[in-house]
Amino acid sequence: MIRIRTKLLIYFAAILLLVIILFFIREQSAQRIVELHDERSDHYFLLNEITNITDQTYQSLQIYVHEPTEENLQYYEEDKQQLNELQERFEIAAEESIDKKNYVHLLTSFLELTDLTAEGVAQDDIEQYSYYLNEADNSATYIHEKTLELINSELTVYQNLIELEDQRVKYSKNMGTAIFISVIILSILFALWFSNGITRAIERLTGAAKEISQGNYTVEDVVVPQKDELKILTETFNQMKWNIVEAIREMKEKARMSQLLKEMELKSLQNQINPHFLFNTLNTISKTSYIEGAERTSDLISSVSALLRYNIGSLDRETYLKDEVEIVKEYFFIQKTRFGDRVTFDQDIEEECLQTPIPCLTLQPIIENAFMHGIEEMADGAEITLAIYQKNGKVWIEITDNGVGMDQETIDRLLTADENTETNRKGHSTGIGMRNVIDRLKLFDKESEVSIRSEVGKGTKVTIKLRKG
Repeated sequence: MIRIRTKLLIYFAAILLLVIILFFIREQSAQRIVELHDERSDHYFLLNEITNITDQTYQSLQIYVHEPTEENLQYYEEDKQQLNELQERFEIAAEESIDKKNYVHLLTSFLELTDLTAEGVAQDDIEQYSYYLNEADNSATYIHEKTLELINSELTVYQNLIELEDQRVKYSKNMGTAIFISVIILSILFALWFSNGITRAIERLTGAAKEISQGNYTVEDVVVPQKDELKILTETFNQMKWNIVEAIREMKEKARMSQLLKEMELKSLQNQINPHFLFNTLNTISKTSYIEGAERTSDLISSVSALLRYNIGSLDRETYLKDEVEIVKEYFFIQKTRFGDRVTFDQDIEEECLQTPIPCLTLQPIIENAFMHGIEEMADGAEITLAIYQKNGKVWIEITDNGVGMDQETIDRLLTADENTETNRKGHSTGIGMRNVIDRLKLFDKESEVSIRSEVGKGTKVTIKLRKG
């Protein structure tokens, strides 16, 4: 099954990938032109600098010839060194060709002629340095001409490359435009297909819901071809329809049972179910019925009925941890419905421990005590955890809450005081306090242990240790 969100993510990822590819192609073309331009510009600047330094070297040589001083010789040597460096840069940067070799040969010849001229000046050989100075002048002229020739040749090649790159850019733009238009068309088609699939399913669900709201529960099941959340929604809707039909039948039976309990066992019920708790529960059922319809009402009534049936029985009857855990789940379902996400109930239960015998109504009073005195006033984030596991040959039961906690004095009072009074039992469904639970555990199993650990503001943990059955 592909979820709707997955379909949308795949679609948007495909569009994003196409956009990135288009952007990358255009950027590469533009970058290539910039690199080509920078490369050629640097080469032209190098050739121009070689020409300028050649002239500068020749001029400094002339000055040295006319005035052969150490200072003028130094100027000449510096210009010659600079020209040598430019020659090396040219040899590295320029592509291998005959023109490059000829140009480098000209530069080398020019430098040799200048050296011979300077040597003639040093030897005071007028004929030698006059000849080589003239030859150096001719060589500098050749360098000028060759530089212009190289620049013109490279400009022609550069122009051709630019034209080719322009064609590539135009092709990329045309391809990008075509892809962009295709994406728009495909997006429109996808949106139409996707929205029609959703609206058709919703229209079918709406029609079936209207029929059910008018009391026609025989409407056919809604069927959709998609294999996504809409399929789950329609299957859930169909199941809900049949659950409503079944719930109506069960509600009639449970209403009769409720009436029977009210008429025949009112006194017994009042002795075991605190009116405050019953009022809150029934009020929650009423509100839930008004807001959500019959489905959760059926669940609530089932939970209340289970609590009633379990609580009104004899406290001396034999039961097991499995039964206690189940009735705690029913109790917490009612409280979860009342308080919503304000409270959560976590369980960590080893199945091997559930067949351990235990006195009836042991866990529920402790859970209720943790709920009402520990977390009931919390606005959110309230948690109650039930853990059952084996350790050291015994079954450990731990009931933990993150509520307001209590001091040691309160713990001692819980473990020793008589809690079977109306004041201490306010809000309890069972009317059974902690002292009663401890006493009955001791009667049931003399080796049983009950302990309470708590800190103010940090919650409470009640631990029960029983022999494994």
